[in-house]
Order: sequence, then C-alpha cells, then structure tokens
Amino acid sequence: MKLDEPPGGASPPPTRPGRLKVFLGAAPGVGKTYRMLDEGRRRAARGTDVVAGYVECHGRPLTEAKLDGLEAVERARIEYRGRTYPELDVDAVLRRRPEVALVDELAHSNVPGCRNAKRWQDVEELLAAGIDVVTAVNVQHLESFKDVVEKITRVPQHETVPDDVVRRAHEIELVDMPPEALRRRMAHGNIYPPEKVDAALANYFRAGNLTALRELALLWVADRVDEALQKYRSEHGIGGVWETRERVAVALTGGPEGETLIRRAARIAARSARGELLAVHVARSDGLAGGSSAAALGRQRRLVESLGGSYHSVIGDDVPTALVEFACAENATQLVLGTSRRGRLERFLTGRGIGDTTVALSDDIDVHMVTHERAGRGRLLPSRRRTLPASRLVAGPVAGLLLPVLLTLLLDRARGTLNLTSEALLFLVTVVGVACIGGVASALVAAVTASLMLNYWFIPPAGAFTFSDPDNMLALGVFVLVAGVVAGVVDRSLRLSRRAARATAEAETLSSLAGSVVRGDHTVDALLTRTRETFAVDSAELVEQPVDDPAATQVTVGDGLHLVLRGRTLPASERRVLAAFAAHVTAAAERARLAEAAAEVEPVRAADRMRTALLAAVSHDLRTPLAAGWAAVGSLRSPDVDFTTAERDELLATADESMARLSRLIDNLLDMSRLQAGALTLDLRATPLEEVLPAALESVPSHVPRPVIRDLEEVPPVLADPPLLERVIANLVSNAVRYSPPDQPVLITASALAGRVELRVVDRGPGLPPTDRDRIFEPFQRFGDTDNTTGIGLGLALARGLTEAMAGTLAPEDTPGGGLTMVLSLPFAETVGAHLPSGRDTQSGEGV
Repeated sequence: MKLDEPPGGASPPPTRPGRLKVFLGAAPGVGKTYRMLDEGRRRAARGTDVVAGYVECHGRPLTEAKLDGLEAVERARIEYRGRTYPELDVDAVLRRRPEVALVDELAHSNVPGCRNAKRWQDVEELLAAGIDVVTAVNVQHLESFKDVVEKITRVPQHETVPDDVVRRAHEIELVDMPPEALRRRMAHGNIYPPEKVDAALANYFRAGNLTALRELALLWVADRVDEALQKYRSEHGIGGVWETRERVAVALTGGPEGETLIRRAARIAARSARGELLAVHVARSDGLAGGSSAAALGRQRRLVESLGGSYHSVIGDDVPTALVEFACAENATQLVLGTSRRGRLERFLTGRGIGDTTVALSDDIDVHMVTHERAGRGRLLPSRRRTLPASRLVAGPVAGLLLPVLLTLLLDRARGTLNLTSEALLFLVTVVGVACIGGVASALVAAVTASLMLNYWFIPPAGAFTFSDPDNMLALGVFVLVAGVVAGVVDRSLRLSRRAARATAEAETLSSLAGSVVRGDHTVDALLTRTRETFAVDSAELVEQPVDDPAATQVTVGDGLHLVLRGRTLPASERRVLAAFAAHVTAAAERARLAEAAAEVEPVRAADRMRTALLAAVSHDLRTPLAAGWAAVGSLRSPDVDFTTAERDELLATADESMARLSRLIDNLLDMSRLQAGALTLDLRATPLEEVLPAALESVPSHVPRPVIRDLEEVPPVLADPPLLERVIANLVSNAVRYSPPDQPVLITASALAGRVELRVVDRGPGLPPTDRDRIFEPFQRFGDTDNTTGIGLGLALARGLTEAMAGTLAPEDTPGGGLTMVLSLPFAETVGAHLPSGRDTQSGEGV
C-alpha cells in the first residue's frame, strides 16, 4: 500500500505533501501541548477542518479545556503483554482525511504491534497523504542532543526523533519559559501530581538543568532560523550582507602570516555571542594565491577547526572579487586580511593591491587590515599574475610613449658625454622596462617611439628623420628587432608563468578536495556543498535527469546522474577541475549505494553468525551436561552394580546438577532468541531488590564464599520484571564469582541517584582493559576464559539485553584496588509509573 493511499484506496492522491508545524518545548511543562491545541482552535475558527489525532493532556485541566470543541479521532487500542495501550490510529486519520491533524509527542515510541515503530513515522505518513500536521516535541528528544542532555540531567533519553525530521518542518515555534517561572508552575501542581513535585524539583527540574535546556533550544532554533534566512537570500538573489549575526571571514594565503590572521579573526568573532569564524583560501594565480604553501594551508586549516571555525577553498576570477563574493554568499559581516607583503617599489610599479581593491568592493562588509611580521618585506615566492590589471593595461602604453621622451630630454642635456651605442642601450633598457609593465603591445609602442627619438635627436643628421650613414640605418633596424624580441620573450615568460600558476591553483584545489575526503567529508551532501563553495556558484545538486536550463553548468557523473551548477557560467579551464569534483561525487554516490546494500545484508549476516555460534554451542556445551546426566542415570539403572546409599545419592546429585545446568543453558538460549526476535514478554512492576536477590544467589556454588550484600534497605523499589531481574543478577554474580579469587567474596551494593537505582556487583579479579569492555557483552564468547566447560558465553550478553529491555543500563567499571564492577541501573518504580516496555522516556517527558 502506498503511503499516500489509505486502506481501500478510495481517496485520490494528494496534490501536495502536507505541511508540518512543530511546537518545540525548551523543557517539559512549558505548555507546548497547550499552544498546539490553541493553534488547532484558531485554525478551526477560521473554517479549517481540524481533528485531534492524538493529544496527551496529562490530566491538566487547562489543557483539557482547550481540547473541548475539537473533533478527536478515536485512538487505536493495542494489546501488548497482557495490557492495552492507546496509540495514534493512522488508518482512522487517513480515512477521515482532515485538512489538519493535531498529533502530540512526536518522539513517542509506539507499542509493538503498531504499523510504525515511532510516532514521527506516523506523522510522515500523514504528511505524504497531503494532511497538514501540527505536533509538539521537547528539545531533549532531538537525536543530536541525546548525549548532551543525559550528561546535564543524568537522565538517559530513550525516546528521540531525528533532527532532520524537525528541520524539514515548514514552521518551528519555540515554546519557552524562564526556569524560575517553570519551577513555580511545578510547585503549584500545574505540571505533575503533588506527590511527584518534590522529586522532580530536586532532580530533573533543577534551575541549572532548565537553564541549560533552554539555551540548547534557543541555539537549535537560531541555527534553524539562520538556515531559513540563507535559503531566502539565495532564492531571492540577495547579495548584500544582512547583519543578523557576526560572521568573520579571514583570507588565507598559505603564507607565514596565516596563524596571526586566524587568531585575530577568532578574537573578533568571540566578542559577539554566537560569532562564527570562516577561513577562505582563493586558489588563484593572483595576489593571495602567490606564495601559498599546501603544508602551511593544512596547518592553518587545522588551527581554524580547533578554534571552532570552518575552512573553505574557492575559485574566482580575481582574488578581491572572489573574497567579496564568498563573504556575501556566507552573509559574513567582517573580513580580515593581512597587510601586503609587497615592498614599496613593487607597490609603486604594480599599483593598488588586494587589500585596497577588496575595501573598494566590500560595501557593507567591514574589512580589517591586520599587520604582521612579513608586512612590506616582500613575497616569499614570486607573484604569479593571471592577467594584467586594468591599471597596467593603461599605464603600459602611456609609459611606452612618455619614458622614451623623458629619456631623450635627459640625454639631450648630457649631449657629448655618451656615444650613440650607449644611448641606444639606454633606450633598449627603457623598452624592456615598459614590456615588464604593460606587456608586448606596450613594448612595441615604446620601441617605435624610442627608434623615432634616436633617429631624430641622436643619429646624424640630428633634427631630421634621414640617415647620413647606412650603418646607422642598420643599427636602428637592429635596435627595433632586439626590442621586439625582448618584448616577446618577456610576454612569453609571463604567459608561461600564468600557465604554471593556473596549474598550481588547480593542484591546490584538488589537494584540498582530496584532504577533505580523507578527513571524512565524503558524503554526497558534503561534496556538493564543497563544490558550490569552490566554484562560487549559487547551488550544486545531483539530479537524475538533465535540466533544461542553458545558464546551468552540467556534468554527467555516471549511473544516469548529473551534477548541475547554477549561478555563473564556468570557463573551460574551471570545467577541468569540475570534472575531478564530479568524479568524487560519483564515488560518494556509489559508496552511499553500497552502504545501503551492506545495511540490508548485515541483518542476514548477523543472523548467520548467530546461527553458526548457536550450532557450535549446542554441539559442545549442551552435550556436556547431557552426557553427565545420562551417565549418572545409566549407572543407577545398571543391574550389574550394587551401589551403596551414599553412592546412589551422589549419582542422583550429579544427575540433578547436570539437568539443572542444562535447563539454565536452554533458558538462556531461549531468552536470547526472544531478545533477538523482539518477542520477550515483560511484566514490569515495583520490585524490591531484597526480594529477588536470595533467589538470584541460589546458583552460587557452595564451595565459594557467599557474596556480601550491603545497603539494600536504603534504596526504593525498581521498575522491573522480577524473574528477569533475578536472571540478570544471577548471571552477573556468576560471572563475578568465576573471576574472583577463592578467598575474596563478591560484594553487592546499591544506591539511589537521580531517579534511578544502581546495583553494583564487585569482584576482585584481574579486571579488563577499557578497550575490551564492549566485547564481554558479545554472545557466545568468554573473553579471557579458557575453560570451555563453564557455559556458552551468554551470561553477560543476556544480562545486558534483559536490562535494556527493562529500560535499564548495564556497564562495567574498574574496581578500586583491582577487579571489575558491573553497574546495573534501573529507574525508580514510583517515578516512572507509566513507563512502557517499548522504551518510553516518561521521566523527562510530559508524562511524569
């Protein structure tokens, strides 16, 4: 069945996908459900067809009052483990087909038996059917914040929603409240029942926790707003800078001043809240591209990233234009450049430099010219020019006309001190100088002018364009020829220099691309972003069909895919580099396809590995107790042997012990298979630890010291399945006994912290290095254990699986003084109450 067709296929396909609006709560209890219902009532008052698909009021009268008058779709009733749970009825909403559906708790995990595992998947199905959805979620349930929130609140988040699902929403509205106001609401009983208020205020709802959650929400929404602003500017062709936040771009050349500029720019960005640092290198043959070093650029890139900034490499027609275009595209508010490394003479001959030109083009962007130790001391490498600037194109011919005239005036004053040969050489030097300034055309102008000056003023007869000596005519011809050859050689050297510089720029760009791939930026999206930045275009996308847009640049990348660039027409020289980018994009797309195929095969491989290990276990470990039991029973049934009472009791004990061991192995195998299949039945209820520990310790052999138990009376009951919790503790104790010294009893302690009980099983064995601690939870292996008669290596794997099924955690720690401590963490029964076996995180959500 297609997602946009409800059962029966009666409804037509949607004309457009539905729109999603998300009320993002900074913390539980800020009123996001109330705001969602208020939004629904406003839309309904305007004549929109609105239904409440699933709304959780948590018994709050004001929220329930907002639900009055709204049509509610009846919830689905799902039977699971002997209980009935209400869930969103997706089929009912699709059959009803309203314009807008209100769906609460976007991060909720559905009970097994629903069509989707997560509620956000239900919402995507409604959106695909053309139904607008208004929903609510707390910031702590965003996948990217899961570990951060757990570190802040010490409460693990078992229910999360991918950030991309929320980012794709057409509207995101932050629902916020100052921490003290939220705590007052809590104290007044407006959020949780009175019996839970004190525990919540002392744990999750501490002022520091709420402040941190609030800041996370504000930062996340600010980033989302910034993305929307950039998209709007791109769609509307807005090139000017909007100073919505400080973005400081620093221009890098690969020269020794780079680190100084980076640190200066980082200090400027740090002066404002949420300031952003961007480093840009223009891979060109002019200005900043001269003297660049790939090794230095690599060091500078690492420095930028260590300071929290981002590194970019772009291609532009000239450096100032490329810098300003990059700054405008990234909405940078400030641009940091180093002062020129050129000396005074070079600045006089070459005219205005990169910094001056950038300032002239910058408009609303503030340009900082930062001095450094190499300022004015010349370039480390010679400057490589791609084309002559406009100033030199004008200055060349002018110099070709004026310099020979000025030289003539000087020589006329010194007439008689130099001979004709010396005077001709001085004119030749002038022609070469003009060639360096303006190229071959300017040199030819200077050669003609100089030859005329020589002929008229210095070759007899002076004052006329005639020759009294044929040798003088030959000398003048040779002078013009030499001047032309020299001008040609100078021009050729400039063209070869430009060509070498172009190759260097392309090599730097490709080297930077290869470096980004090696560092892990190898996804298709990352490479497309890299392509857009490098070629200074508005967009770069990968499409299946060629686009009918003559202004777009298109490159076929293989497998029917096309790389399309929009924004400017790329010259042929840049298309060669673009071909290399297209090859990387092709490889990334192929890797993505292979990764998807590998992900589909991995469950099959895992099942095959499990099946192979199970067969190995059955072939040996199950056969051992079975053989011992058979041997004992066979001996007892033998008519040829008359056993004494003591011998019969010993054989019966052997048979009983073998059968018990065989039963435990089979139970472990069955439980592991149920965990793998997701079919393990749980009966979660309040369970005191002192009730399950005695039964769990029955499996401890009589010849080892009894475990020492402490502090159990000081902890509240946990929410757990008693038989499974007994199995978990028994496996942990059995593992600890196996590795403990014979004279060191296992220690069992318990403590309560942040709404959870932590049970510690402490041994004094050899311990484990940190790198091997995850391996001990793999099934069918016994790390460091050479005794193949003590089990099949399922104990710890089963213990962790059962613990996680009960919404707990199991992790190893070092025992002070040597050994290993297994920490079993389970939630309080009284603070979790309605905790579902599907992993619903009610402690930090609205259902506490």
